[in-house]
Amino acid sequence: MSFAPSARQRSTALPLAWSVAALVVYASLYPFEGWRWPPALDAWQVFQLPWPPWRNRFDEAANFLGYVPLGGLVFTATLRGGRRPAVGWAAALLACAALSYAVEVTQNLLPTRVPSLKDCAFNVGGALAGASLAALVHALGWVDHWQRLRTRWFSRRSAGALALLLMWPVALLFPTPVPLGLGQVWDEARSLTTAAFEGTPWAVPVAEWVGGDGERSTAPLSRAQELLTIALGLAAPCLVAFAATRAAWQRLVWVSGATALALLVSTLSTALNFGPEHAFAWWSPMVWRAFALGAGLAILAVGAPARLAAALGLAAMTALVVLVAQAPSDPYYASSLQGWEQGRFIRFHGLAQWVGWLWPYAAMLWLLGQLSRRDGQGTDLQSRP
Repeated sequence: MSFAPSARQRSTALPLAWSVAALVVYASLYPFEGWRWPPALDAWQVFQLPWPPWRNRFDEAANFLGYVPLGGLVFTATLRGGRRPAVGWAAALLACAALSYAVEVTQNLLPTRVPSLKDCAFNVGGALAGASLAALVHALGWVDHWQRLRTRWFSRRSAGALALLLMWPVALLFPTPVPLGLGQVWDEARSLTTAAFEGTPWAVPVAEWVGGDGERSTAPLSRAQELLTIALGLAAPCLVAFAATRAAWQRLVWVSGATALALLVSTLSTALNFGPEHAFAWWSPMVWRAFALGAGLAILAVGAPARLAAALGLAAMTALVVLVAQAPSDPYYASSLQGWEQGRFIRFHGLAQWVGWLWPYAAMLWLLGQLSRRDGQGTDLQSRP
C-alpha cells in the first residue's frame, strides 16, 4: 500500500497539527502572567529540567493524552507529504520532543508553572503513542478509505475548511454571550491594546481610540438581533462547508449534521460550565426559531456554486461578528471562569475560549482565499447536482 498523498488534495493533517501545537503551547504556558527570570538560577540551569519526587496522576494523564493527537497528526502529515513511515516516526518524535522541551524550559519564567522532566517524558510518550495509532490506521487502510471519501465529498483545496469544521465544536464549548455567537474578541483586544501602551505618552489617545469600558453598551441585544445572531451562528459554518463540498445533497447532510452538533455541544458546554442540572438552560422557544431560521438560510444556498457559497459565508460571518460585538458579556461568564480556574481545568479553559474568539476570523480568511483564487486553478469550485 502506498503512503503517497493524492495529487488532487492537500492533507488536512498539517493545518490540524499546527492548530493542536498552538493549543498545547497555550495550555502549557497559561496564564501568561508574572514573567520573570527565575530567582537563584544561572542561565545554564534554566535549561536543566528536574525530575519531581511527587506524583500527580491527573497531570501525568493530561501530559500524555495532550500529545497523542499531535504525534498522530505529525506522523500523518509527514506520510501525506510523500515520506516513508520511518521518517514520519522520526518527525513525530523530534517535533513533539522539541516542542515539549521548549515549553517546559519556558515555564521557568512563569511563577505559577513548575517545569518538569517527567512532564516532558509523558509528552514524548503520548506523541509516540499517537504516531503508533496513526501508523496502525494507515496499515489498516483507513486513511485510503478516508481519502476516497474525501475525494467524493470535497473539492480539491478543502484542507482549511475541514480543519475549521473540526475546530467549530471546540469553539462552542466555552460559554458565549449568545448561543453560537462566536467571535467576541473586541473586549480582550481592547484590554490588551490599552495595557500595551500603559505608561507611555500615547496611553490616553490609544485608550480614547479603542474606547473605554464605559463606552460599551450594557443593553442586551433585541430579540430580533439575538434571533439573527443565533441563525447566522448556524448558517455561517454550513456555508464554509458548502464552499468545499461538491454536491447539493451532501450539503443537506452538512446542514442536518451541523444543527445536531450545535445542539449537542451547546448543551454539553452548559452542563460543563454550570452543572448538569442546568444543561438545557440555554434552550428556549426563541432558540428553536433561530435554529430553524439558520437551517433554512443554509438550505436556500445548497444549490449555489461554491464561489457564491464562499461569498455568502463571508457576508454571514461578517454580520455575525458585528452582532456579537454589540452583545454584552455573558452574565454567567465570571462564575464559570472562576470555577474552571480554581479546578483542574486551569490548563484547558482558555483553549475553547480562544478558539471561539478567533474561529470566525480564521474562517473569514479562508473564505477570502477561496474568493481570491482564479477560475481554472483546479479548485473544483462548481457544485454538482
